[in-house]
Parts: sequence; structure tokens; C-alpha cells
Amino acid sequence: MSETLTLSAETRDRVGKGASHALRREGRIPAVIYGGNEEPVAIHLEEKALNKALSTGHFLNSVVELAVGGKTIRTLPKDVAFHPVTDRPLHADFLRVSKDSVVHVDVPVVFINEEKSPGLKKGGILNVVRHELEMICSPDAIPDDIVVDVAGYEVGDSIHISAVTLPAGVKPAITDRDFTIATIVAPSSLKSEEGEAAAEG
Repeated sequence: MSETLTLSAETRDRVGKGASHALRREGRIPAVIYGGNEEPVAIHLEEKALNKALSTGHFLNSVVELAVGGKTIRTLPKDVAFHPVTDRPLHADFLRVSKDSVVHVDVPVVFINEEKSPGLKKGGILNVVRHELEMICSPDAIPDDIVVDVAGYEVGDSIHISAVTLPAGVKPAITDRDFTIATIVAPSSLKSEEGEAAAEG
């Protein structure tokens, strides 16, 4: 479970490019809180604090509590725009979430037990089809990652979502098919040897 992050923010009176540039010069990042059947609120955050939260590696799938004007607003970060050259954050969007709301989040995939896969031990290669999975869950049940166990898989096998044990209260956004997360493929050297053997036989 990702921990809840807390950031303090202030409301913005002025919006627009000029106002945003002025804020960034002061080390503040403009942002918007929207959703939850309420009017969007324009805010700004301290760039240092935002960078620290971004450096956790799971910012976009963590609940972020924004302290604004004496109130705490539970949100889920939906987007952060970065400068194409300097990589500085330029703007952030936060979606209001309540205890009973359901959110769609992209969760990274982690593979375990590679040493217990006969296919990988023979030199097969783990071909990752999806590095992240879109999951649906409550804001309090967002997992840090989805663990995929590759023990027992041979060369040529595919690992589908149905083979993965998901955390309680978490389900995939794609429900109409048993999609592939990864396959174990033969290394090119193995393939060419098999091809030559078949040609000779």
C-alpha cells in the first residue's frame, strides 16, 4: 500500500500564463484540484515539496492530502506536466477522492521467482508486454505494485492476468479478455539452432 503523502498548498487568485510564470519564479508550482462534484480550485505548491513527493516513485498512485486554507482535501494526482528541457514540474492536476470513491490507477508490475522458471533457466527471455496495469480500487487500497510469479513457466508460455493474485479490493480495468502481461521467449540463438535442426531433419 502506498503511503498517504501530505502537501501544503495555497489558493491562486490569478490564473493564466503570466501568473503561472511569476509563481514558478518564486519556486511555486501552479496546480488544480477538480472532481468530486465541486468547482475546480486553482492552487499552488512549493516546488521542493512536490519534487520530494515525485521522487517517491509512486506519486501518481498515492493518495495526496492537500492542506489548503486550513482544510485537508484528499486527492489522487492525475497528471504532472514537466518542462521538456529542464524536467522541472510546470503544473499538476489533482482529483478529489472520498473514502467511498473508486479510482483508476496505473500500477507497476514486479516479477518474482525468475530463478524458478525452467524457461528462463534455459536461457529464455522474459518479454514484458505490460510494465503497468490499469487497476480499479478504492483510494485506500492502491497497491505499490502488482506481483507476478514466473515460477514454473517454460519457453513459449504466456502469463495472463488470470494467473496473477491481485490484492483484496483491486481489480483490472480490462475485464473483457484474459490479457497477456508477459511471455517467455526463446533467445535468438536457440531459435536459429532449432531451425537448422529442422532443416537438416
